[in-house]
This record gives sequence, structure tokens and C-alpha cells, in this order.
Amino acid sequence: MEEETPRVELTPQAAELVRRLRAEHGPLMFHQSGGCCDGSAPMCYPDGEFRTGGSDVLLAELAVEGVEEPVTFWMSRSQYEVWSHTRLIVDVVPGRGSGFSLEAPEGVRFLTRSRVVGA
Repeated sequence: MEEETPRVELTPQAAELVRRLRAEHGPLMFHQSGGCCDGSAPMCYPDGEFRTGGSDVLLAELAVEGVEEPVTFWMSRSQYEVWSHTRLIVDVVPGRGSGFSLEAPEGVRFLTRSRVVGA
């Protein structure tokens, strides 16, 4: 049976950063648009701060050890159509991402890696 949505997971480093951001900012969410540059990276916001709608797909509610509530992961529908056959792995790398994403002041940025599933 084929999954309707791709699986999303966090690397241990991404989970640790999520825990730190949660402690500082409260409940969190991710959104990954189909835009260029930073828009194609997962962006982390306080939960509900980024308005989602019909052009977005909820891919996962991530359970993070040490975080009470799940962290939702949304993706623009157009990008989801391209990535629907992959497992998404959210990682953290050195560098500065978007100024809108909560990790920007930390000197790191979230990055999505992917693996093809069910080929």
C-alpha cells in the first residue's frame, strides 16, 4: 500500500534545535514553500504565525522528545506534487537562512534532504 503523504523526520541535531526553539518561542510549526532560495528551505515559525490555506498540505505532525505538542510540517501543494515520492529529512547546517525563520539568529539553518521511497 502506497503512502498518500511523504514521511517527514528530524535528524537528532534538528530535534535538539527544535527543543531549544520551543523553550524560547512556544509551540512551533514548519512550512516549506516552492519558492526560490530560502523559500525552498523549511522555515520554522511559532505555531499559527504562518497562515496556511488551500495551497498548502499538512505532511506531518512531528513528535519531538521533550516537546509536549507535535510540530506540524506544511508544504506548498505545488512543491508537494514534486516531492510526494520522497521521505523528507529535516537537518541543520551552519549558515544563515531566512530572517523570518526562528533559527536565523542561531547561525544555523534548517535544510531538507530527501530520499526516494517506493520507486
